[in-house]
Amino acid sequence: MENIIILGTGCAGFTAGIYTARANLNPLILEGRQPGGQLTTTSEVENFPGFPEGVDGYSLMDQLRKQATRFGARVENAFIDKVDFSGDTKILFSGNKKFESKAVIIATGAAPRLLGIPGEKEMYGGKGVTTCATCDGAFYRNMDVIVVGGGDSACEEALFLTRFCSKVTLVHRRDELRASQIMAERTLAHEKIEVVWDSGIQEILPDEAGKTRAITVENLKTNELSEISCKGVFIAIGHVPNTQPFKDILPLDSNGYLIPDQGSQVQTQIPGVYVAGDCADHVYRQAITAAGMGCQAAIDVERWLAEQK
Repeated sequence: MENIIILGTGCAGFTAGIYTARANLNPLILEGRQPGGQLTTTSEVENFPGFPEGVDGYSLMDQLRKQATRFGARVENAFIDKVDFSGDTKILFSGNKKFESKAVIIATGAAPRLLGIPGEKEMYGGKGVTTCATCDGAFYRNMDVIVVGGGDSACEEALFLTRFCSKVTLVHRRDELRASQIMAERTLAHEKIEVVWDSGIQEILPDEAGKTRAITVENLKTNELSEISCKGVFIAIGHVPNTQPFKDILPLDSNGYLIPDQGSQVQTQIPGVYVAGDCADHVYRQAITAAGMGCQAAIDVERWLAEQK
């Protein structure tokens, strides 16, 4: 039986691995379906402390992996599809394989909801299609960009991008924003933001180098097609937390995010089960906040296991 199993190898999972390994807990980290998490699709990270010149997302995750394994963390490729947390021993299933542990940290992350249109996958991550203005906005200084969506997240992305970009075009499928009134008012009043109503993006078009040069937009009322030139497309239509195996085991909010126990950011209602990172954080969703939650969960696990002895 393991002392601690950590689910996920993003910033939260590897940080938890570093702390629990240094506490001599010999953690087992299970990778899941996206080793390294969302950062592995980011070409350059400029807002992670300690890297004044920025760092490639894949390289950052590789360094975190090496740091965790250096202290004794073990990494195994397995996707957990079912769990049993009803007893003192936490049981996790990956197909026919079973893992048993005294404690578990769930750091399974979230996946951005994408449009599923031609060109999106090909230009996602470093070629003009992204899901995080905070992460990538500065790369589009003095350029025209697109934001897709109509909720608070899309408005926040659009407003943030006005700090860098020459023009921000917000493409929304409806004739009014779904965002809160104050966010909608700020967005519509900003001189750099133009809204294209009742429209959906049909395709993202590449230039000769394979990077984004324009989008094709369809007016959903008239079916008229038009092309809008841009260098970046920021998709802000929400995230899907990777929490399906815990649906009937732990409390989830209406969007599927894990809900920590009252009075804690990382502890769940089940003793010995903790959460960290984007699977439980729908507000900040940053690498550094995920790492911070991983640290919190690891320290709490160490203390909890000591109490059990």
